[in-house]
Amino acid sequence: MSYPLLEIYPQRIMENARILRQECLKRGIEPVAVIKGFAARPEIVAAFVKVGYTTLASARLPQLAAAKEAYPQLRTMALRISMPSEVKQMVQFADISLESERYTLDLLDQESLLQNKTHDVILMRDLGDLREGIFDAESFYALAEYVEQCQGLHLLGIGVNLTCYGSIIPDERNLGQLAADAREIERRLGRRLQVVSGGSTSSLPLLLQDKMPAGITQLRLGEALVVPCDLIEYWGCPLPGLRNDGLILRAEIVELNCKPTMPQGRLSVNAFGCEGQYVDRGIRRRALLAIGVLDVGDESKLIPREPGVHILGASSDHLIVDIEDCPLDLQLGGTLSFELHYKAMLFSCSSPMIAKTVLAE
Repeated sequence: MSYPLLEIYPQRIMENARILRQECLKRGIEPVAVIKGFAARPEIVAAFVKVGYTTLASARLPQLAAAKEAYPQLRTMALRISMPSEVKQMVQFADISLESERYTLDLLDQESLLQNKTHDVILMRDLGDLREGIFDAESFYALAEYVEQCQGLHLLGIGVNLTCYGSIIPDERNLGQLAADAREIERRLGRRLQVVSGGSTSSLPLLLQDKMPAGITQLRLGEALVVPCDLIEYWGCPLPGLRNDGLILRAEIVELNCKPTMPQGRLSVNAFGCEGQYVDRGIRRRALLAIGVLDVGDESKLIPREPGVHILGASSDHLIVDIEDCPLDLQLGGTLSFELHYKAMLFSCSSPMIAKTVLAE
């Protein structure tokens, strides 16, 4: 067996996807399946399709190209604002894209006409998270009217992103504003918008608490489908039946020893230029694992599965864990296992240094 190893359990993930799709649909919300976070692994994408998701989304065009080839009957959505240099591929592989710049919209319009297609656009509004989108309401409405006149584009709807950069929580006020924006644009255009896209996994607590403002019609879900632990840990919003063990990361033990918990000597910064945080707990037993920040992005986003295991820190290629309170008979060459938060999933699924295996229940 090759380590580090990521175990993939598609049936567990499929059950998450089924539960969340059901919760959305019974409240009149279309769930879009975001495939980026797990590097669009085909086994997981297939699980989403089996459950009934009809739109697959990613910020990466190669992933959408693969999805379009595997499932030509489904719609694809590009989540990252289009680069002007990629408009040809955007029109070719994405049925829908999220946009905010008139210059890029003009390029998409021209390319759509060249490819004899109509490209669907969701115009993005910035409601305070300060990533993509148009901040000024009047400018937003004016750009929507402009898109309506483009021959190669269709204004499918409007959307917002929250939490990803500015940590702004989706609530009744900001999503209510998005719904109000949709009504104003509909008044100006004289027609209904097909989509009002109210964000991603961080909008789920509002949905599950039945506080989603009327007029929101879509959510773009990725994280919650695969690693839903954040719904409990960050949002205090558990949903019975969701499992976080659809992905399990195993790493091999390469050293077992008893050492001080406080580094010895003059302290400076670590390998990443950061000041370490250490607590002197005396001499304790610990294990060194052959996995590191290069593989998982942030060791704090790993969740130990074995009892009494606590993560102390990591360098590029090593993970240091306290095992003083672990009742198991751990041995060199054995492994410890971890569930994942979103960031660890993002890195480990994409890492060529981590072996992957697909397992049944």
